[in-house]
Amino acid sequence: MPAGQAVAVVALFAALGLGAGWLWFRIWDAPPGVVSDHTWYPDPYMPGQAAEFDAVAIYVLVALAAGVLGGVVCAFLLARAEVVTVAAVAVGSALAAWLMALVGSALGPADPDVLAKTAEDGTKLSGDLVLTGVSPYVALPLGALGAVLVVFLATPGHRPAEPRLAPPPPG
Repeated sequence: MPAGQAVAVVALFAALGLGAGWLWFRIWDAPPGVVSDHTWYPDPYMPGQAAEFDAVAIYVLVALAAGVLGGVVCAFLLARAEVVTVAAVAVGSALAAWLMALVGSALGPADPDVLAKTAEDGTKLSGDLVLTGVSPYVALPLGALGAVLVVFLATPGHRPAEPRLAPPPPG
């Protein structure tokens, strides 16, 4: 049943997105900083741009790995109808990318710029876990769709059947 297959693929990717968001949070190291005059300043040895890049780079690596894992599992276990699988992987992996960012950001520290407005000078605060731009969200779907297509094209069970010639008419 193609509808059940599509639901299973999307559910698998939703679970992968939640798990990948938790992993992204666990791997990432929050950049330290201090409050001065109600403004948060990142540690001078790890400027804000480097900390922001670290969060995005780790997101992309974890998302790509999760996408490849999900794509391979779907291609081998949930691929009765290939077109349905590819469409469901596209939808599910986009959902997973969003869930990953949502979970990782929710688990990470609060925005230090907001907290600094009411904090005293010298208060130490960690930077927050955020994604900038939309390009990181492409990593998970790219890994998933790439893995599905590689499996479909590289394994004999997923090749289209060659056209067969009709037998000649009797007579």
